[in-house]
Amino acid sequence: MIGSSKTRRIDAKTTDTLIGASTICEGKIMSEASLRIEGQLNGDIECAGDITIGENAVVQSNIYARDVIVAGKVKGNIHTKGKLIVTSSGVLVGNIDVRSFIIQEGGIFQGSSAMNIAAGGEKGSAKVIDAKAHKQQKSEQQAASGGN
Repeated sequence: MIGSSKTRRIDAKTTDTLIGASTICEGKIMSEASLRIEGQLNGDIECAGDITIGENAVVQSNIYARDVIVAGKVKGNIHTKGKLIVTSSGVLVGNIDVRSFIIQEGGIFQGSSAMNIAAGGEKGSAKVIDAKAHKQQKSEQQAASGGN
């Protein structure tokens, strides 16, 4: 209902916007829900949900989102609160600042990366752990507690 005083709660998990294969879009996009791009986009994206870049999509954008999947071509920086996946058909030219990064065999990534593992995604507040020391400490704790 247009002009209604009630605000509808948007589910960030649902895709409510699709930029189709025959669409060229220029300008900044801001979305509370997830976004799928199959066409061309020139302009920054701020999305509270997930962004999927389709295999035939061409995107020139700085992207800010929860999770991002790149199956097409992206030129620009990507910042996620979660994970970034570059599929086997994906090409990403730009810098990334993500919590988790997956690149499938055949996927292309050219740029620099920063990974933030701290709660809340705050830079510099993550504890660096020595993996071998951590594993040994965990084994010692299990042995002390009876092998559980």
